Amino acid sequence: MEMTIGANIKRLRTSKNITQEQLSVAMNVTCAAVSKWERGETYPDITLLQPLAYFFGVTLDELMGYDQEKIQAEIDGIIALYRQHWNDKKGREIIIKAYRDYPNDYWIMHYYMWNIGGNLADNDPAVLIAHKDEFLAICERILEGCTEEKLRLGAWNMRAKILHAEGKTDEALEIYKTKFTDWFTTGGQKTEQLFAKDTSEYYFHVQKNMYELVDFAADKFGRTLFFNPSLSMEEKTERALLYGDLMINAFEETGEAFFLMLARTFLGRMENDLCYRGGTEEQVTIVMDKKLYLTKKIEDMRTANEALNRACDRFDKALSTNCFKSVIDSLTNAEGGRRAELLKNPEYRAVLDKYR
Repeated sequence: MEMTIGANIKRLRTSKNITQEQLSVAMNVTCAAVSKWERGETYPDITLLQPLAYFFGVTLDELMGYDQEKIQAEIDGIIALYRQHWNDKKGREIIIKAYRDYPNDYWIMHYYMWNIGGNLADNDPAVLIAHKDEFLAICERILEGCTEEKLRLGAWNMRAKILHAEGKTDEALEIYKTKFTDWFTTGGQKTEQLFAKDTSEYYFHVQKNMYELVDFAADKFGRTLFFNPSLSMEEKTERALLYGDLMINAFEETGEAFFLMLARTFLGRMENDLCYRGGTEEQVTIVMDKKLYLTKKIEDMRTANEALNRACDRFDKALSTNCFKSVIDSLTNAEGGRRAELLKNPEYRAVLDKYR
């Protein structure tokens, strides 16, 4: 947060037609001191803050430029920008500066800790151990002062990650067993059970849960294929395209969005792993093409299928508003890593241009 007290003193002084000399006399400081305050070269002594606020007839918050709504808007803007770049160098720069500027914001603490820690999966134990004290201090602050359950669970998750990195895997698993819900006691399942089975509300929530769960299951399906050690990269790609076509055929024959979600998430997981885990540019491109086709189909169906539409609520604002546009924008504007390199490939770029 930028300290604006000097600019505020100058604004308040001039609005009251008070000279720097008059203010210096009132505060029992030199005129040069007032001049330095207003230029932002120094700050008033802490003992002068209340007298200054009283002199100008404002609160301490107003004197120091502390506008909570403005600050929250700044934080929200920073977080939105970070979410666009969370997986690249710019994202790390954004969140490190944000943590320095707003060290008491729980969301910024959360994103900072997980960015430095390597995000939610494939964490490097050496990194977790190196930042152990810092991360555990952040976890403690979140668990002591934050009431938002998502952030509290994030803190418990980091504690478990650190325990596992230390070789205390049984203790880590105990955290997941005691602090996290199982599949059958999730909010989605309980929401569904709230309604009688012969009501439209029950049918809506069953559908919504189905779309969310197929999204989750398809991601696991993609992982089981990609991390199958008996298959070559070429075989994984061939099977991904085969399975994807079978799912697409099922959708085209039935019109059921279930198969559309299954295919889109499955191919999305495969395309991501091919991109970052050794797939060729050609393999990434051909799977991405089908993924984008399916993403566009889902977006087109959302207006006519409210359960499908609401299943997207769990995404961030950009994705939940228009998933297809968000995906295209992210791929087209990639600034670093493999994604940026792929933009130099004419075939890869042609696929993106086809859907823009």
